[in-house]
Amino acid sequence: MTEHVQRNYVKIWAMLCALLVVSILGPLIGIRMLTLIAAFGVAIVKAFLVAKHFMHLDIEKRWVAYVLLAMIGFIVVMFAGIAPDVMKHDGLRWENTAAKQAVGSGGGVGAGGHR
Repeated sequence: MTEHVQRNYVKIWAMLCALLVVSILGPLIGIRMLTLIAAFGVAIVKAFLVAKHFMHLDIEKRWVAYVLLAMIGFIVVMFAGIAPDVMKHDGLRWENTAAKQAVGSGGGVGAGGHR
């Protein structure tokens, strides 16, 4: 027999809207690290709320959680494999001259230039 879970969708929607306001107001503070931490923290909480309440993952079988954790692990491995190439401007046999020029001219992301 399955148990019936009462959900207050309006309350969850209000929490998601409040978190949206926090993520929009975050960049106005001007502290980059605080903005990044707040943005990723808010994104994780919002994803958790949507997955738990709107996708009903809290009443699914436990193996669904293991599949989700495995997918997060794959994302971390993919990021770890791609990030060194994307974040560097030169390597053993290659060079990203456009990125070096953008950094040199001050037109990089975060310096007021939107690319």
